[in-house]
Amino acid sequence: MRVARALVKLVVLWAALFGLFAWQGLWKTLLETLVGRTPPPIFERATLLQLALEHISLAGLAMLGVLIVGLPLAVWVTRPSGGPFLSLVSSLTALGQTFPPVAVLFLALPIFGFGSTSVYLALFLYGLLPTVSSTLVGLAGVNENARDAAKGMGMNERQMLIRLELPLALPAVLAGLRTSFVLLIATAALAPLVGAGGLGQPIIAGLSVNNLGYVLEGAIAVALLALLTDYTLRDLERAITPWS
Repeated sequence: MRVARALVKLVVLWAALFGLFAWQGLWKTLLETLVGRTPPPIFERATLLQLALEHISLAGLAMLGVLIVGLPLAVWVTRPSGGPFLSLVSSLTALGQTFPPVAVLFLALPIFGFGSTSVYLALFLYGLLPTVSSTLVGLAGVNENARDAAKGMGMNERQMLIRLELPLALPAVLAGLRTSFVLLIATAALAPLVGAGGLGQPIIAGLSVNNLGYVLEGAIAVALLALLTDYTLRDLERAITPWS
């Protein structure tokens, strides 16, 4: 019931946000009030709704890669077979955030060219650290007495992982996933620099032609999307892990 109520509330909020993005007339009035009518302050090559869907697609596919690679990797290095690689994995994932996303984008250009592939790579590398590190922290925080009790009940390593360690580590894992996804939503605004789409298009276009209205339109939209994403995932965390 708790999860169902949270889902209904979140569906309403997301429907309201998409409706706001589709309401071009409101954005035009707001931006004209803030910056004036000259130059035209509204980005007209695409609606905010179209740009938002592109933006979510970019960040969502990169986050899917983080889930597929990051979670199993973090679990593996906490097992006896992967233990020797723990420090290496921690260092490599931290290295992904050492380089600015813009640098990763332009380093990927000679290999992948202009387009979404370079963006996916940069976002993937940037989103790994919070997911991997939070999973490591969550698994490391499982009480040794609980592990000993599980062994005494006859559980093997796989059963302990699925039935004990992952449930206890779930709050930390979900917090890391939320951090990664919100970070990717914000960072995806750089995608137009290498020919991809998203809500960064009005920002980059506005900076290139000195149009404050464009910049505000894109920046406000990215902020609203990031804030609602954070609220959504935080609300789902509370619903899924009420004990945390």
